[in-house]
Amino acid sequence: MGEEATPSLDNAGLAFGLVTAAGLSTALGAAAVFEKRVVKLASKPVLAAGLGFSGGVMIYVSFVEIFVKSQEAFAADGRKERDAYFCATLCLFAGMVLLRLISVLVHMLDKDHHCACDADCVDEAREQSVNQPPLVSGSGDAEAGASGGEAPPQLAEASGAGEEQGAKEKEPAASKGKAAPSKDDEAAKNAQLQRMGLNTAAAIAIHNFPEGLATFVATLAEPSVGVTLAIAIGIHNIPEGLCVALPIYYATDSRLKGFLWALLSGISEPIGALIGYCIIKSTGEDMSQVVYGILFGVVGGMMIMIVILELLPTAYRYDPKDKYVTNSVALGMLVMAASLCMFMA
Repeated sequence: MGEEATPSLDNAGLAFGLVTAAGLSTALGAAAVFEKRVVKLASKPVLAAGLGFSGGVMIYVSFVEIFVKSQEAFAADGRKERDAYFCATLCLFAGMVLLRLISVLVHMLDKDHHCACDADCVDEAREQSVNQPPLVSGSGDAEAGASGGEAPPQLAEASGAGEEQGAKEKEPAASKGKAAPSKDDEAAKNAQLQRMGLNTAAAIAIHNFPEGLATFVATLAEPSVGVTLAIAIGIHNIPEGLCVALPIYYATDSRLKGFLWALLSGISEPIGALIGYCIIKSTGEDMSQVVYGILFGVVGGMMIMIVILELLPTAYRYDPKDKYVTNSVALGMLVMAASLCMFMA
């Protein structure tokens, strides 16, 4: 089976650093409220490939590294190979069930949680917020004039609002069945939009707990695995930060609020790592192999379910013809395998 698992807290500092970096990657997506070009970079093919890559990394490391570490930890506790394998398998499926229960809780908070990483959700936020300021810094009129080209969609909508309103006033009342939206209607739409962003933030925060725990435990077992896993999780956190920040920004006209709520949703990952640290520390100086075996097995199952429930479904919504997803999954597995081979000695 190879060398026995000898996990310790020697890499705890590195583990916390990686988890924090992965969690704060939501800020990269949230930065869209300050710079429109960030949104353009987050095109559907790019996001589909990124999510597929993350899924490949997490699936490979779950079965090849984390599950094996769980089995080795149970074996190191004195169990026979067959019993150790059974215990690791039981913990793996327990982790899958636990993540499924977390998913149920997430969907109770946000029934459309699949939109949390969906570009259509952002488009809907834009459509419902025509009168909100454009997603660019500085004066919109100055930027449009300086560019000499077409104004951004949001700017064009805002600048054309007056002309559109005047045209509607000239039309006979019978020709248009829709009345101009009242201030109460706009306030209701903004409140709904803000609620969508906050629900998304809460849902993301909840399912970020197991991701933080997974990265922390993986780094304790093998730092190279933790680095690759943190990068994979960070990649799929970027569009989540985007879809928390934009609805709140459009609803409140505050870039800072949108950014801070997205940032807050990523802070739960270090909290998940802290929970893992407390569990391990509570076992005493001998670092109970049983605790490590359970943690590795449960974390592996959680990561598998994150891929099944979150990453791949969202990736295929971006890429329904599968031009990028499957290849990206395979590439993620290859990169993870290569990192393990490089650091194997």
